[in-house]
Amino acid sequence: MIKTTMDMNYNPFSLEGKTILVTGASSGIGQETAIACSRMGARLVVTARDRERLQSTVDQLDNNGTDHIQVLADMTSQEDVERLVASLPPVDGAVLCAGNSTTLPLQFGTREKFDAMFDVNFFAPVELMRLMYKKKSLNKGASVVLIASIGGTHSFMPGNGVYGASKAALNSVMKYAAREYASRKVRVNSICPGMVETPLIHRSTITEEQLAEDAKKYPLGRYGKPQDIANGAIYLLSDASSWLTGHDLVIDGGFSI
Repeated sequence: MIKTTMDMNYNPFSLEGKTILVTGASSGIGQETAIACSRMGARLVVTARDRERLQSTVDQLDNNGTDHIQVLADMTSQEDVERLVASLPPVDGAVLCAGNSTTLPLQFGTREKFDAMFDVNFFAPVELMRLMYKKKSLNKGASVVLIASIGGTHSFMPGNGVYGASKAALNSVMKYAAREYASRKVRVNSICPGMVETPLIHRSTITEEQLAEDAKKYPLGRYGKPQDIANGAIYLLSDASSWLTGHDLVIDGGFSI
C-alpha cells in the first residue's frame, strides 16, 4: 500500500488550531505542559501568580505564528478567577495544574490545614471549571484536564491524608462534571500522577535522602518527570481521546500496582 503525503502527515495528537488554557504555568507540570502544547501547535493562554516566572514560560513557547496570552492571577482569589474567565477567548482545552502539597500526620490536620489545602487543590480548579462552562468559554468538543494524584485515589501513605483528601475530592467532581458537561460534548478527565520531580517536592519536609529511597519503590526505578505528565495531558486534549471522558489516567511508573 502506497502512503500519500496526507497519510504521512496524519497526527491524531496534534493540537494545531486549538487554544489551550494552562493554570499553574510558571513551574513544574504546568510549565512543561504549556511548552509541550505549544510544540504540538496550540495557542496558549497561561496563568500563574508570579509575573517573572510566568514570563519565563512564555519565552519558551513555540510561536506557531500566533500570539500566546498570559494572565497574572491567583486561583484562590474569586476576583482573579472571574477576571481570568472574562478575559478568555473561546478555548478548546484546559489543563488545571495549580496546586499545593504537604506532608502532615492526621493528628495535626486541623480544620485550618484542610481548608487551606482544599482552597488551592479543590475549590480553585472546580470554581474555574464551573465558570468556564457556565460562561460558555469552552468550545463544543473541548477537553478539560484536572491534575489530581494517586494520593487519595490509588495510594494511601501515612502523612498524606490532608493532601490526598483534596485530590480525591477533585477526582470525584471530575466524574460528575464529565456526566453533566457531555451534553455540550465537553470532555472532562483527570491525570493521577505518582511522585513527580518538581520544585514542589523539594520544598517539603521530606529530605533528599528520603526522596531517593522512596524512588526505589517505583517499578520503573524513578520518579516521574513533568514531561511524562505533559504527554498524558496532550493525549487527553487531542482528538486522539475524543471518545474518552470521566477517566482518571494514572501515570505513576507502576507504583500503584
